[in-house]
Amino acid sequence: MPDAIPAVHSPTLGKDLLDELPAYDLIELFFFAYRDFVSDPDRILDEYGFGRAHHRVLHFVDRQPGLTIAELLDILRITKQSLNRVLKELIEKDFVESRMGTSDRRQRLLYVTGQGHDLALKLAKLQTRRILGALADLEPEAKELVSSYLLRVIDPDDREHVERLVFGAGKT
Repeated sequence: MPDAIPAVHSPTLGKDLLDELPAYDLIELFFFAYRDFVSDPDRILDEYGFGRAHHRVLHFVDRQPGLTIAELLDILRITKQSLNRVLKELIEKDFVESRMGTSDRRQRLLYVTGQGHDLALKLAKLQTRRILGALADLEPEAKELVSSYLLRVIDPDDREHVERLVFGAGKT
């Protein structure tokens, strides 16, 4: 990951925007939007004794059946110890199963169970409702604009990888 934030230059103002005050309004809107975006799933996850890490694991394993531990670690960028703790709980409570790799028996492939899929889908629908509600009164092209903006917030070195994860190979 790059250490320095690239200069944000405004051609119309002719200066580096980072020389100005921080974008407190956008920073705080990100905080509040994220807080509320995760609040609905948090309430449901709490009923199971799960947290946000459980949600992330369920989400990505549901979306990509057969995901390896290494791939999941790369997506989540958490420690192996943290992932193992969360996976252990999800496996013990029958939300996720770990299968041996077919070509490499040391490899562990992750799959959600029926119960895991149902919970992942329930949480995704809650978040979809919030997202679609926010987009409802905007112009039809707002979804593409928001997607494009969010993609540009991601580190440039990781954008292509995230695009493949989110949109699939060959799509953007």
